[in-house]
Amino acid sequence: MTTLAHTPLEDIPKIRDALRATFQSGVTRPIAWRKHQLYQLARMAQNEAEAFCDALAKDLSKPRLEVLVGEVGGVVERAVKSAEQVEEWAKPEHPEVPEWKKGWKPTIHKAPRGTVLIISPWNYPVILTFQPLMGAIAAGCCAVLKPSEAVPHFAQLIAELVPKYLDTSAYRVVNGSVSEVTKLLELQWDHIFYTGGGKVARIISAAAAKHLTPLALELGGKSPVIVDSAYDMELAAKRILWGKCNNAGQICVAPDYVLVHWTKQEELVNGFEKAYKAFFPNGALNDSHYGSIVNEIHFNRLSSLLDRTKGEKVTRVMEGRKDAARKRFEPTVVKDVKEGDSLLEEELFGPILPIVPVDNLKEAIAFINSRPHPLVLYAFTEDPVVKQKIINETRSGGLVFNDTVQQLAMNELPFTGVGESGHGYQFMKYTYDTFTQLRSSIDMPKEAEPSLQLRYPPHGPEAFRALAGAVHTSIPTSSPTVG
Repeated sequence: MTTLAHTPLEDIPKIRDALRATFQSGVTRPIAWRKHQLYQLARMAQNEAEAFCDALAKDLSKPRLEVLVGEVGGVVERAVKSAEQVEEWAKPEHPEVPEWKKGWKPTIHKAPRGTVLIISPWNYPVILTFQPLMGAIAAGCCAVLKPSEAVPHFAQLIAELVPKYLDTSAYRVVNGSVSEVTKLLELQWDHIFYTGGGKVARIISAAAAKHLTPLALELGGKSPVIVDSAYDMELAAKRILWGKCNNAGQICVAPDYVLVHWTKQEELVNGFEKAYKAFFPNGALNDSHYGSIVNEIHFNRLSSLLDRTKGEKVTRVMEGRKDAARKRFEPTVVKDVKEGDSLLEEELFGPILPIVPVDNLKEAIAFINSRPHPLVLYAFTEDPVVKQKIINETRSGGLVFNDTVQQLAMNELPFTGVGESGHGYQFMKYTYDTFTQLRSSIDMPKEAEPSLQLRYPPHGPEAFRALAGAVHTSIPTSSPTVG
């Protein structure tokens, strides 16, 4: 275990002030400068890929392929694409207005929010640290990065790498634990982007409220899976298990529990067993392509949840073996899980997958709606009526039909939560938008003065009628049943 060098508490306000001075100087405004920083971020991810793999192997026992595909590759690709598109994103917009207002030159300017704070989690630290940073850079902001102390090798690595690749007058890393985060949150920021759990999010939100600081919160939650009785159970099981095994289930969009008609539960279980045997012929415990639990606290938490379940563990093929010393925890399917079970208490964030048998779709939807809104809702169905019913009658940050986790590869869609699963948008332009203020302006020409005469007092009858004319706008007839 590496010893993480904490940032001295007395340095933290100085770092924030230095970044604020940089922002006020205008250094970050030119598009060419932003593009260079984005390309430098891509170069860092590409050039130091092996160093990131090594750090996450030490911190998380994360398989090299998972790091390259799920973390480093995404940073390289999205940073390059952001650099290529930022000039278009940053262009002022001119909305369509009535002819008589066009001379006012109505414009929407894309203004950077300022000096921002990015607090990232331990589970996917590369992509979840640098993805928000891409948006901050593209928008023209300065930023402090606060990586999780739970991944000390990664945190120490970026403290060394960021100054080598990025402009240190604009981008800095602060390392540490509770004391350092507390000091950061005492300061005023122009935006805070936090990825993590709801408990800490409430602390951050309360701290931000003291300064009226806007927030983006990406929080996770219990993302359910509905499996339609008519769907191919074997294929559904294969795709669900693949999503659950990513980083040993320690991903905010992992399928958390499965709702399936009780008559199809055994068929789905058989599908999980077949897929597991194909993925891990000798079991997952010692498989180099399967990750470990981050630390002893989370290992014990998962063990306790599993020990207390009233459901039936599926052990014919998936043995559910554990190794506490190495924090290894095999994927474990639990069937016949009922309301009130330990596995439904909190976001599992691990390789346990409960199956909740239901009587019908209505019951499945009611079950989901009785809980906080999830970050994503998965549904396996080819029935358009079922799809529309799920769209209309549930709420979630995202909605994925017939797969799991793969939505993270869609750069063109916004990623967000709702309610307890967070708020604020990210991915490419959506991340840029998060760190951008839409600043409206008009420029009234002198030549418009004759048309403005009516607004000046005193107001005679003619002026009164003209100025109050909107009150008498004709309203069409309407009906609640006719469009």
